[in-house]
Amino acid sequence: MNASVVKIVPEGTAAMQLMSGYSIEITAKDIAELAEAAPLIEPDTRVSITFLPKESYEKRLAAVAEVVRLGLRPVPHVSARRIGSEAELDDYLKALADLGACEELFVVAGDPDTPDGPYEDALAIIRSGVLERHGVRHVGVGGYPEGHPKISDDKLWAAIRDKADALSERGMGMSVLTQFGFKPEPVFTWLKALRAEGIDAPVRLGVPGPASAAALMRFAARCGVSASASVLSKYGLSLTRLMQPTGPDKYVLALAQGMRSDLCGDVGLHFYPFGGLVATAGWIRAFSSIGQM
Repeated sequence: MNASVVKIVPEGTAAMQLMSGYSIEITAKDIAELAEAAPLIEPDTRVSITFLPKESYEKRLAAVAEVVRLGLRPVPHVSARRIGSEAELDDYLKALADLGACEELFVVAGDPDTPDGPYEDALAIIRSGVLERHGVRHVGVGGYPEGHPKISDDKLWAAIRDKADALSERGMGMSVLTQFGFKPEPVFTWLKALRAEGIDAPVRLGVPGPASAAALMRFAARCGVSASASVLSKYGLSLTRLMQPTGPDKYVLALAQGMRSDLCGDVGLHFYPFGGLVATAGWIRAFSSIGQM
């Protein structure tokens, strides 16, 4: 394991509750490393499989099949604006169903400014009726505690309300998976606002796995997340040691310390393994083991 784990302080019990049932994200390129990391990951853990551009459906499906083989629970992503046609989406969902991996999906608009096909955003796919035809029962949607670089806050809130209503009308469950961050304060503000909107869906907060300051700054800049030197120092990283990996101990403990179930509801963690799957799975195992002592 590349990153050390600090000893958990009294709020460690709350941290363990927050980490219970965590999920983790991979790309199709990660399936070899996933096999190496799998012994460190709890069985039946949700594994989100991203929908990257210029990646074939065959590779995405191979990644899903590997997740199933390893005894983990696949949550395939669907990027609405990258779907070229209704038939393309229908074929993909059918292939997922054949693998036993279509009950739970994560549906997002995607990055292209102009859709490649008929779906403008995640809501368009939800309203199309195609998901329930293939047996989808639960849909994850995106959440942005620090906002989105291309979308106003008003539009973000309207979008999540519309998706919650559309899924409820169709009898499907919903959860919210957030962008990663480094600061707990925006997370708590956003969670309280989400609950004030009447949305009580489970939330999984994005947490960067162990990685160097240089890697985290690079990913943060790409995703529009605030990552100043002061923010990273609170996270436990120093810009004077750009390449030294550090785990998210301080951030997870800060989230646990400020979490109140009566205000925040059902909340867990989702790990983005920017420093590698093995390093992230190893950190989770070590952190959890210390918390159980």
